[in-house]
Amino acid sequence: MLRNNSIKVKHKLIIESFIVFLILLAPFLYKFHTYLPDQPDEVLTLFGFTIDSHGFYDVETYVWFLLSKFIPFYLIMIWFLTCKHWWYHILLIPLTMYAFQLFELYYSSDEFVDTKNLLWLLPICMVIIPLVYFIRIRLYDRFVHGIDLGVIEQELDLMKEKEALEKEREILNIRKERYLKSRSKNERILFEKND
Repeated sequence: MLRNNSIKVKHKLIIESFIVFLILLAPFLYKFHTYLPDQPDEVLTLFGFTIDSHGFYDVETYVWFLLSKFIPFYLIMIWFLTCKHWWYHILLIPLTMYAFQLFELYYSSDEFVDTKNLLWLLPICMVIIPLVYFIRIRLYDRFVHGIDLGVIEQELDLMKEKEALEKEREILNIRKERYLKSRSKNERILFEKND
């Protein structure tokens, strides 16, 4: 048992250290674009990947724009995955906004980026906002008004069981009365035969 807890603690420490490292890396990663070529026709090759300007003036501008979308995306992703508050689902809205902006940056053939992503966010907002509001109402009812739906359901189940037992008792009483009536008839018949 102690060994298992020790492994869990080490595992958690490694994951949390990695998350802290990613957060600490964000400002340095954001300034990465300053080390890239700023000539209009230059192409950069990093680790076998070729990066060109993708319609921007130069590679530096393109990477700056890319990082200005990617860094908030992964920081909000970390926040979403590690948040313990009831409202953490609302973080999906900016997360999807940055995801659509990154998608549009790579796959859009338009001259302008960040123009049509509001319409893509609308269906996601229509799902997430009522979900978060429903969670808020449940928590508000529970902690402010003291209404716990689980307790109410348990009380309803107890009432149903009580009603079922009362019906069963009524049926048993009817059977008992019938039995006693039939028994008394049988006793009278036996008494009359003996006389």
